[in-house]
Amino acid sequence: MASEKRDFVARRIHSLAGVVPVGLFLIEHFFTNSMATKGPKAFNDAVGTLQHLPYLGAIEFLFIFLPVLYHGVYGLYIAYTAGYNAGKFGWFRNWMFVLQRITGVITFIFIVYHLWTTRFSGNAPSFDMVANIVTSPFAFWFMIIGIVAATFHFTNGLWSFFVHWGLTVGPRAQKISAYVMMVFFLIMSYVGVAALVAFTHQA
Repeated sequence: MASEKRDFVARRIHSLAGVVPVGLFLIEHFFTNSMATKGPKAFNDAVGTLQHLPYLGAIEFLFIFLPVLYHGVYGLYIAYTAGYNAGKFGWFRNWMFVLQRITGVITFIFIVYHLWTTRFSGNAPSFDMVANIVTSPFAFWFMIIGIVAATFHFTNGLWSFFVHWGLTVGPRAQKISAYVMMVFFLIMSYVGVAALVAFTHQA
């Protein structure tokens, strides 16, 4: 019973971390990156505003790095121990379950790569930095895959979050939520990909 309770609490924290700090940061990150569509100056100004926030290091460590690390590592554990039965049953939600785990692994790898090439590269973040990275076809397409995977993982995870936290009760509410999350996924994917493409057009 004690182990089951610990597992329940760990999964709830994992779920919450994926929405409140990590999910909100993803939305903010996409919004900041979308400034690239307005040109290098607009993007650099937006990044500069964030870089001058007081206590930025503490904010990043407590509200971004730690939640991402917990959500990612525990998510990998869930993905490793989860039972995959989509091939056997073929139900839509089972496929969503499988895709949630797959995109979670892809997203975790993508985040590590993204942080390594930007935040921990030793260079100040700028439009030219990202533009230089995406000149590599591998980096460009890997980031496209990472953006779409991260967006799907967040929006589908948000649907699951609403169910598990009792916010969408009943088949009708869950069906409507699924349609809303699908639209949200398409919008966020477009914003993320459009921002990345903007770095290639104005490099």
